[in-house]
Amino acid sequence: EVQLVESGGGLVQAGQSLRLSCAASGFTSDDYAIGWFRQAPGKEREGISCITRDAANTYYADSMKGRFTISSNNAKNTVYLHIDSLKPEDTAVYFCASERIWSDSCPITPGPYDYWGQGTQVTVSS
Repeated sequence: EVQLVESGGGLVQAGQSLRLSCAASGFTSDDYAIGWFRQAPGKEREGISCITRDAANTYYADSMKGRFTISSNNAKNTVYLHIDSLKPEDTAVYFCASERIWSDSCPITPGPYDYWGQGTQVTVSS
């Protein structure tokens, strides 16, 4: 059974940086991707970025380019999301999710992802 656990969220001040972690376990194949998503109050879940494990390809939603950086440590089965210059509008629950893939690409939409973590709350104050 695949399990994903997010951590690293909390209350931060605007302008600061934050690194979120997604610890994965239970995979039976190396061919999978990890995506980061967020959902703010009253809004739909939106994609941020995704990364492939074997090829280490990364993809970003157009609106997320610049302040967001995804990376991974395969030895630790952990994927990270670094957020620079946090803004109050970044306040949301941040989720990681996994998808089995058979190519070098990964989607930045929630639908194809099979397993989800519980989410970690990020709150940015002014």
